[in-house]
Amino acid sequence: MGNKLGKTSDDKVRLDKWLWAARFFRTRALAKQAIEGGKVHYQGAKGKCSRVVELDAQMTIRQGFEEKTIVVEGLSASRRGAPEAALMYTETAASEKARTDLVAGRKAMGQTSISEGRPTKKQRRDQTRFEQNQL
Repeated sequence: MGNKLGKTSDDKVRLDKWLWAARFFRTRALAKQAIEGGKVHYQGAKGKCSRVVELDAQMTIRQGFEEKTIVVEGLSASRRGAPEAALMYTETAASEKARTDLVAGRKAMGQTSISEGRPTKKQRRDQTRFEQNQL
């Protein structure tokens, strides 16, 4: 019942449970879907939910547009706060650079997904007027 967060190698934690505990996914079911969908690679191979996570293992996790390459630093079977979860892994320098370059490229292309919410009544009227004029 003690603190399982640490550098002990005798702890056995499933891959889906570790991803959930490290706060990559909100639920274990979402972690399982990502693993089965091929979005999580463990040590260069497609992962399985029941795979036992080991220390110093390398994982590639794809979430949306982002792909992170991480190294396992700690094991935990229970979900804790974000500061403790961040201690369970470190992202590689190459992965961080690639992600920042990708974000900069998307911003340069104007592919940001920031929405202003629902259009106002005036904006809807203007849009309808524009669409009718195009026909």
